Amino acid sequence: MSWEVVIGLEIHTQLATKSKIFSGASTAYGAEPNTQACLVDLGYPGVLPVLNKEVVHMAAMFGLAVNATVAPRSVFARKNYFYPDLPKGYQISQYELPIVEHGELFVSDAEGKEKRIGITRAHLEEDAGKSIHEGLDKSSGIDLNRAGTPLLEIVSEPDIRSAKEAVAYMRKIHTIVRYLGISDGNMQEGSFRCDANVSVRPQGQEAFGTRAEIKNLNSFRFVEKAINFEVERQIELIEDGGKVVQETRLYDSDKDETRSMRSKEEANDYRYFPDPDLLPVEIAADFIESVRAELPELPDAKQQRFVEEYEIKKDDAALLTTSRAVAAYFEAVAAATDANAQLVANWVVGELSGALNKDGLEIGDSNVPAAELAGLLTRIHDHTISGKIAKQVFEAMWAGDGSADEVIEARGLKQITDSSAIEAVVDKVIEANPGQVAEYRAGKDKLIGFFVGQVMKETKGQANPGQVNQILKAKLSV
Repeated sequence: MSWEVVIGLEIHTQLATKSKIFSGASTAYGAEPNTQACLVDLGYPGVLPVLNKEVVHMAAMFGLAVNATVAPRSVFARKNYFYPDLPKGYQISQYELPIVEHGELFVSDAEGKEKRIGITRAHLEEDAGKSIHEGLDKSSGIDLNRAGTPLLEIVSEPDIRSAKEAVAYMRKIHTIVRYLGISDGNMQEGSFRCDANVSVRPQGQEAFGTRAEIKNLNSFRFVEKAINFEVERQIELIEDGGKVVQETRLYDSDKDETRSMRSKEEANDYRYFPDPDLLPVEIAADFIESVRAELPELPDAKQQRFVEEYEIKKDDAALLTTSRAVAAYFEAVAAATDANAQLVANWVVGELSGALNKDGLEIGDSNVPAAELAGLLTRIHDHTISGKIAKQVFEAMWAGDGSADEVIEARGLKQITDSSAIEAVVDKVIEANPGQVAEYRAGKDKLIGFFVGQVMKETKGQANPGQVNQILKAKLSV
């Protein structure tokens, strides 16, 4: 039987506010346990939540960025359940009237075609605390520093049809929230994580199959692996005569498998009701328009502009626009050199990205600032050095040995463009390889690469490759 996979993602994005959603406690990461939880976060009797205005602003930014409706009126509700790291016995969230509804974004499907993924809603809520088990023998500890941290939960339509599509969608959301500056998207610190709802159905069937929810996936790789495992598990279970049960599952990355955590709750299990301590959030039209005016150029628009304005490859434009910082670096280099924009793109996504990854650096911490890379590319453009020599120069610049001009001068790396000097080396190579010369003249044209290599070897890579080719072909055709 042929099966179709149906996936919906719930992405939890920590908003980049300095204080929590309903209290003035800090949201800074890494503090000692329970040092950033105030009486509101701890659920003490008599204390009242006060909404942080900035979270409304950030949610509205996201809604506008994904072409969604920002609700003029939204309501906070209490989601009631018991868990040790939830001191109030309920979580303040949004249920029937969320702040953002009916958005969309586009990803590439398995065939490389553009596909729309609907966004059902994005609602504001507070995070719970954290249970700690490591290093406590048979006990568990509770750290309430995260309690009350503002989250924007982004819920997709069940429009995703593969693990790769799920990752593409999640990456797109990740890029957008970072572009907007509403989240740092740090997955290691829990700022960006997702739950995946996965089901399968026979190809052509309209009704959805029974879904399982995989909780707290905190890396793109784990999202793909967990979904693929769950799909195989469900198909195998059904084909063996069993039934998928609606449940919550955890992904064990060490064993690369999902396992049952608890039966899946329905909305009525949480006994939602409007929070009596919080007024409805009413947003005026002029506030929404002021937020719209703040929106930066978004990734899709920037990518299209890069292709049209700089005439670079679409794949390179996609890589260059994965973050605002990378895009800004590229544009700064392109503005500071006469070198072709495609050459700039090649170096930013190639040598520079490789060096950053190797040293675990962000582009803002690059050892080679944009102006210095522009200087290096200018020297390729004006034929002072070859592309091959430029890589040596870049390595020296990365190591802190100076600017491109300083490295070229200190190491004597200027390209040889003197035709007579190149001719002398070419004559030497031809004289030393009579057999290959005869083969070339007999029609074995591909041997030109051998001769070019020998000349470059003799000149330590400093001869101008174009001139070498031209002179070699002229002399070998005699």
